[in-house]
Amino acid sequence: MYSSVNTIWVLLGAAMVFFMQAGFAMCEAGFTRSKNTGNILMKNLMDFCIGTPAFWLVGFGIMFGGTGALIGSFDPLVRGDYTAILPAGVPILAFFIFQTVFCATAATIVSGAMAERTKFISYCIYSAVISLVIYPISGHWIWGGGWLAELGFHDFAGSTAVHMVGGVAALIGAAILGPRIGKYTKDGKARAIPGHSLTLGALGCFILWFCWFGFNGGSTVALSGGGAEVASRVFVTTNMAAAVATVTVMCITWIRYKKPDVSMTLNGSLAGLVAITAGCDMVTPFGSVIIGICAGFAVVFGIEFVDQKLKVDDPVGAVGVHCINGALGTILTGLFAYYNGTEVEPLGVFYGGGFHFFGIQVLGVVAVIAWVAITMTIVFNVIKHTIGLRVSEAEEIMGLDKPEHGLSSAYADFMPVVPTVLGTKAGETAAKIKDTIPVAVEKAVPVTKVTTEGASHEHKLSKIVIIAKQSKFEVLKEALASIGVSGMTVTNVVGCGVQKGAPEYYRGAEVDVTLLPKMKMEVVVSKVPVETVVETVKKVLYTGHIGDGKIFVYNVDRVVKVRTGEENFAALQDVE
Repeated sequence: MYSSVNTIWVLLGAAMVFFMQAGFAMCEAGFTRSKNTGNILMKNLMDFCIGTPAFWLVGFGIMFGGTGALIGSFDPLVRGDYTAILPAGVPILAFFIFQTVFCATAATIVSGAMAERTKFISYCIYSAVISLVIYPISGHWIWGGGWLAELGFHDFAGSTAVHMVGGVAALIGAAILGPRIGKYTKDGKARAIPGHSLTLGALGCFILWFCWFGFNGGSTVALSGGGAEVASRVFVTTNMAAAVATVTVMCITWIRYKKPDVSMTLNGSLAGLVAITAGCDMVTPFGSVIIGICAGFAVVFGIEFVDQKLKVDDPVGAVGVHCINGALGTILTGLFAYYNGTEVEPLGVFYGGGFHFFGIQVLGVVAVIAWVAITMTIVFNVIKHTIGLRVSEAEEIMGLDKPEHGLSSAYADFMPVVPTVLGTKAGETAAKIKDTIPVAVEKAVPVTKVTTEGASHEHKLSKIVIIAKQSKFEVLKEALASIGVSGMTVTNVVGCGVQKGAPEYYRGAEVDVTLLPKMKMEVVVSKVPVETVVETVKKVLYTGHIGDGKIFVYNVDRVVKVRTGEENFAALQDVE
C-alpha cells in the first residue's frame, strides 16, 4: 500500500535535487572565464544525462541490491526485489529517481575542479565510471546495508557518500591534470584567475541553497509518522549552518584581505551546506551553528592550502567545499549528535556519548577517502595515457568553447564575436542582409555639405586618446559634447601604468593588479582646439589619486568619410 504523502515528498525532493545541476552549472560558469562557459554548461548537462542510464544499468543494483558487506548485486535495469530497503509507502521507481539525482550530484562536483583544461570526451568517460562503479560501491557501504551501515556509520544525506566522494575525485583529477596555464609563477606563487561573472556564481549559490532543502529534507523519504518532525529539524539546521558559515567566511576574509571576498563568501555558504548534510537530522540548532563556524574556517584555509601549498589548481573551490567540508561535517556529527529520529539519543562526544560513535564516523571517512582516491587515480591515469586527459596548450589559451564545441562565444548576443565567417557560406548569407547591401549614390542619405574653404591649412587634424576609469565614461562624454566633440570610439581595455596599485585578493590569491580594467576613448578633432579638449578632460578626470588616467595626442595625416568620400576637415563635420 503506497503512501501518497511520502511518495510526493520523495518525488519533490528528487525534482529539487535535480535542479541542483543548474546551480552547479551557474557556479562553475561564473567562477571560470567566459571562453569556457559553453564547455562548462555542456559538462553539467551531460554528467546527468550519462549518469542516469549508467546508474539504471549497473549502479543502482550495486548500491542497493543484496546484503553484501562490500558490494550489492548486479541487477541491470532495476528488475529485482528491493522491498527490504524501500521507504514505507514509496514505490521503487520513486526511490530510484531520488537516488539517481544524488548520483548525478556526486559526478558533477568533479567538473569544477578540472575546468578550463579537460578534454570533453575524457570528462564523459570518467563521469560515467563514477556513476557506474565508484559512487555506488561506497554508497552501498553507507546506505545500502554495507559494512559501514552495520557498524552504525551515519551520513544522513551525503556529506561523505555524495560530496566527499565527488570532492576527493576532484582533488585527484585536478592534481593529475595539472594547473591552468599562468596559474603559478616560476617560483611557485599562486596567481589569481578571477571568474568572469560573480552574478552567475551568486545565482548558482542561491539555487543550490534552495535545492539543499530538498537534498537534506527529502532524505527523510517520509512525512508520515515522525517524518514531519525530523524534516522540520533538518530544514532549520541546514539553513542555520549555511547562514553562519557565510557570515564566518565574510568576517575571516574581511580581516585577512582587508575587504570581504565575494566569491569566497559564496563558497562559504556551500561549505556550510555540505558540512551539515551528514548530521542535519541528529544535531540541534546550536550544534548546527558550531558546525557552520567550523565549515567557514575550513573552507577559507582549505582553499588556500590546496591552492598555495599543494599547488592544485581548483578554479571553483570544489575541493575545499566538498572534500574538506564533507569529511569535516561527517566527523563533527560524532561530536554533536543529539537526536535519533524523533527520540533524544545523545551519541555525540560533547553530550556524553563517548568516543565509539565518533570513532565510527572517522573510520567511515578514512575508508571512503581511500576507496575513491585509489580507484580514481587508476581511472584518471588510464585516461591520461590512452586518449589523453588534457587539451593542448593552444586549445586551452583559446578557450574550450571553440575547439571542443565549435562555439565562438556563449554570449553571442551580448558581446562582440570575432568574425570568423568570411569566405564561407555563412559569410555569404550574412552579406545579403538588407542593412549591409550597398545602395546607389542617388538613394543614399542626403548630405548637407559644410563649407571648408581654406580648411586644409587652417585646421590641423589631431587624434586624442584618453585612458581613464570606466566609471568616468558618462561624465566625460557629456563634457566633451559640451565643447563640440561628438564623434568618439570607446573600448574597454586592460593595462598598467608605472604604479602597480594596492594588492587585491581573489579567493585568497593575490590578483595581478598590473593589468587593470580601463576605458579607452579616442576622438579626432580639427575645429575644436586640442588644448580645449585636453583641459576639459583633465578637469573631469582629476582626483589627485593614482589611476586618474592619461592623455595621448597624435597627429593625423588623413581622414576619409566612406559614405561621401569627403576628406580631412570635411569628413569630421557631421551636419547631415
